[in-house]
Amino acid sequence: MSHTPPDNWFDDDFFRVPVIAVLRGLNPADAVRAATRAWDAGVQHVEVTIENSAAVPALTAVASEAAERGVAVGAGTIIRIEQLDAASSANASFTVSPGLDEGIIQESIRRGIPHLPGVATASEILRAKAFGLSWLKAFPASVLGPDWIKAMKGPFPDVHFIATGGMKAATANTYLNAGASVLGLSSDFASDEGAAAVRQLLASIQGTTTAVQAAPQDLIASSTRTESEK
Repeated sequence: MSHTPPDNWFDDDFFRVPVIAVLRGLNPADAVRAATRAWDAGVQHVEVTIENSAAVPALTAVASEAAERGVAVGAGTIIRIEQLDAASSANASFTVSPGLDEGIIQESIRRGIPHLPGVATASEILRAKAFGLSWLKAFPASVLGPDWIKAMKGPFPDVHFIATGGMKAATANTYLNAGASVLGLSSDFASDEGAAAVRQLLASIQGTTTAVQAAPQDLIASSTRTESEK
């Protein structure tokens, strides 16, 4: 993999759908099932956490399915440098951490692995920016709240926040309106009903043309009606 600059790791084209599915604690079959719900709802990217070695097979299974669809899968809960090896072996396209570890960032840059560190303070944002990172994970977003997102966008207007941790499709717009660029949704993909709520969310968000194109035919029809009524 080429060593692209960190500020080019995640551009507007990568996260053109403002939702990423975050899957944790699932066996390979259930992980693929949840990922498929996400993809069918119009979500492009999935993160599978690998907090321990037992979780790696689920990441591998989802990454294999994702390759057939031409979408990217990330490895989440990266808190040790050696986990980068497991992520690469499972064919993960990017990695995500709950916090900011400079050693992991440096090794990710060396390997050319796109990395999303977690931040919860202005000081952590400054440390991430010093490495050239402009896409950051706001975690835990449900605890930080939408006001934190709004407040941080003031001094850091060029930073793109992915709000993750306790997020729901039902309250997504609150965080998006506060300035979050992407939401990490998890429990919504445990059922068809939850996935339907995500599908409706994507259909209701203006400017998600790509999300509409990637979604099932019923989402396309719904979005087309919405545009015609404007």
